[in-house]
Amino acid sequence: MYAACTPYVLLRLISRAWEIAGTRYEDTKLAKKSASNLLSNGDGVKSLEFWNCRTSGGPMSIAWINFFKKALFCGKDGKTYGRVIDESVLAGISNSLYPLYFMVRQLNEVMPTEQPCDLAYEFGDGLLDLHDYPQGFPKAAKHPWPFNDQVVIYIRHLGPGVLVGQAWQEGEALQQVPKKLCDEILMVKDYNLSGEHQ
Repeated sequence: MYAACTPYVLLRLISRAWEIAGTRYEDTKLAKKSASNLLSNGDGVKSLEFWNCRTSGGPMSIAWINFFKKALFCGKDGKTYGRVIDESVLAGISNSLYPLYFMVRQLNEVMPTEQPCDLAYEFGDGLLDLHDYPQGFPKAAKHPWPFNDQVVIYIRHLGPGVLVGQAWQEGEALQQVPKKLCDEILMVKDYNLSGEHQ
């Protein structure tokens, strides 16, 4: 999908995807649609899903966020978790030292803007109390900056196997004004990789 567009067109489409996904909330039938069985908590699905992610612009300090993978999985406690997987040259080091785990919550509003959404990926401090990790995944570790500063990615379902998100750095300090961590993030499910783990 990404290869069919010029970089400029792709970046514009990613930015528009959030707005397009927002029109879904105007139709009650569409508002209930989900891009993933795991994310809709359908029938106790215990799978591991991989997603390819692309943003239309991130800060230089975390430039790798322009292209990354994410994994979603269900813990033994029945909750859904995920992790951001760095795809850069330094991926091996960063993925083992800072696995960037998050918790998935059902949420219907982007806190900083009050716009509708479906889910939130809450990063917290990274020290999740997980006892069962998918095979090959490292143990949770404290998040580095800026992910340790109350980062939340708000998610909208765009279509089957497609999500769009907005990442916000909401800050631990009460007086801190929330700011976007990067531009909108397009997430496309990797059915080949996800199928290997089901």
